[in-house]
Amino acid sequence: MPLDLYAGIPVTDYAAALKWYERLLGSPPTFVASDTEAVWELAEHRSLFIEQLPERAGHALHTIFVDDFDELVAEITERGIEPAERETYSNGVRKAIYRDPDGNEIGFGGAPL
Repeated sequence: MPLDLYAGIPVTDYAAALKWYERLLGSPPTFVASDTEAVWELAEHRSLFIEQLPERAGHALHTIFVDDFDELVAEITERGIEPAERETYSNGVRKAIYRDPDGNEIGFGGAPL
């Protein structure tokens, strides 16, 4: 079954969120859909977007699994964003949780060491 993912994050202040997500994700958006919506293609047919929707902001929960967890967390730290939390599950899977200015949660997960 082919799979496409278009995961949304509602934000209060588009301009501020755009800057924060550029730092978190390490690049400008892949494209800007409108004056209040920006999209990052994380992998083919798998995108994350922010949209100014103040009444819904702060409730997103997304986890993205990556191949090189430690490298990604180090790169994000170099860009000035620290994880709000770190978790290690009983099976050894690790997760770094980031929260944007609205409180939306974006986690990055990685396989055990």
